[in-house]
Parts: sequence; C-alpha cells; structure tokens
Amino acid sequence: MIDGYKELDITKRILITGAAGFIGFHLSRALLDKGVSVIGFDNLNDYYDVKLKEDRLNILNPYEMFTFIKGDLSDKSELNNAFEAYKPNIVVNLAAQAGVRYSIENPDVYIQSNITGFFNILECCRHYPVEHLLYASSSSVYGGNKKVPFSEKDSVDAPVSLYAATKKSNELMAYTYSHLYGIPATGLRFFTVYGPWGRPDMAYFSFTKAILDGKPIKVFNHGDMYRDFTYIDDVVEAVERILCNPPKENDLGAKYKVYNIGNSKPEKLMDFIETLEAIIGKKAIKEFYPMQDGDVHRTYADVEELQKDFGFSPATSIRDGLGLFIVWYKGAYA
Repeated sequence: MIDGYKELDITKRILITGAAGFIGFHLSRALLDKGVSVIGFDNLNDYYDVKLKEDRLNILNPYEMFTFIKGDLSDKSELNNAFEAYKPNIVVNLAAQAGVRYSIENPDVYIQSNITGFFNILECCRHYPVEHLLYASSSSVYGGNKKVPFSEKDSVDAPVSLYAATKKSNELMAYTYSHLYGIPATGLRFFTVYGPWGRPDMAYFSFTKAILDGKPIKVFNHGDMYRDFTYIDDVVEAVERILCNPPKENDLGAKYKVYNIGNSKPEKLMDFIETLEAIIGKKAIKEFYPMQDGDVHRTYADVEELQKDFGFSPATSIRDGLGLFIVWYKGAYA
C-alpha cells in the first residue's frame, strides 16, 4: 500500500456525475451503504433506455444521505450551482457520452459532453477547491497498441475513435489543471465494465437479450477479438480505495496519476459467447461481420500500479460475473 494510505472517510461529501449511469449508480449505492453523503448529478439522456436510469435512481433516492440534481455538464451554470450549494470534498466524474461506434454516428454529442462538460468540471474544481478529482478515462485510449498488457507508461497518442480521443483529451486537461491550479486528479482507465444494472448497448447485455429472444447476435471481426472484462463490484472497490488518496505532487508540479482498472485477463470473444451460452442454457444464432471502424483487436490491462499502490486488483472470473448478471437480467426482463 502507498505510504499514508487513507481508508474511506465517511464524513466526506462526494459529488458523483453520471450517478444514474451504470458505474455511477453502483458507486453511489456502495458509498451510501457506508453512510457517505452523495450528491448525484445526471442529465438522464436517452442514449439508452431512460427507464433503466430512472429505476437505478429509484433505488438511490430513498437514502437519507443522497441528493439528486438533474443537470447537464455542458451547462456551466447548473454545475456551478451544484458546487456552490454542496461544496463537495471529492468529485467523481463518471458522466460522459459512452460508446465507440456511436461516436462515429453522432460526434457532436461527444464534444459537448466529454470535452465541454469535463472542462466545466475542471473549472468548478478550480473555483470551488476539492481534495480530489477522480474521472473516468477508458482503455480505448490505448488505441491499436500492439504491446500487451497495456501499461499506464505506454504511449496513448494514437486513438482510433473520437470517443478515445475525448478520453485522452480529458487526461491532458486534468493534468494541465492539476499543474496550474493544484487540483489533485486521478484518471481511471476502465476496461469493459460489466454486471447487473449494466448498459444495454454493451455486447454482453445485447447478446443476452438476443439469445433469450432467439434472435441473432452480431459477432465482429469474425470473433477474433479479445476483451478484458471487469466486473462492476471490482471497479467499485478500486474506486473506493482511491477516493481518499489523492496523488502526490510529481517532479513537474502536478498532483496527477492514471490507473488501469481491469481484470488483467482478456477473454476471446468466441469463448465469452460460449460461456454466456452455457450459463443461459441456449445456443446463440451468430452472424459474423468484419471489424468495425473505431474498434480494437484486444484490450489487456496491466494493473501493477493499482496493486502496488492500493493492494488490490480485480479478479472476478467471467463465469462468476456473467452468472450474476444473468440472474439480475432474468429478474428484470424475463
């Protein structure tokens, strides 16, 4: 563990953007269960089923320590009002326009949410100083890197999608604000997060629905792809450990660091589908397609830094994680 490692301080006020989203919901609920005061901020956009977001919020709203603000990161006044009213000690920015393929269809929203919205977060953290800013980056920043596993020390200068470019931009912007204004900032490079209450646009979710409905699934690059699937509970635990441990100042005067948050065990897409079929008890109807623009062949996290600094690395097996997801899915949709 790092020198001076601090356990979660439940007296902190934590602002979580994207609180009605997949990771934001799980993190909010875990913190609320520990008695932490959480201010949730979300615009409830319709990128996927808004009812799913509302259902997540319906679980969070009864908590006495939870406050929800419906707002958009790109509206600076709304965000300023939230910082002014609640003066959070820690900010976790999980709000973003997600999806690699969607960034090709609708690029404008990525600039509005991921660039303008994140700039507004940084400005609020500048004018209402916080103890720590954590923000969602992504494994997509590694682009088509051939060296595996992906290390935080690797170059990330060749993104292959606009989504990845916005996440790389977030890292650069956070570094600059940390250097100029002393904002302690930690980037979280998430690797294919999955689990109950997940995003319907993710492959594991859409595959499950299609298999149960007897409809075909689209298998890209003819199945020759690998993904480092990371179970949601592991992601939440990693973030919880980092929350009260802002990075120390580096040699260039920035309190800044990034961590890979991944299982460090890439699964071949066809093996993943077989595991899903075995758990569901039904074969998938497969349609094979070439690689899609913006996709990458493999993701694979080196989590040595996370393990060294926090004594933790995600380890939930794909069979266990998918099993828990299927139980939830059948309860919610079947």
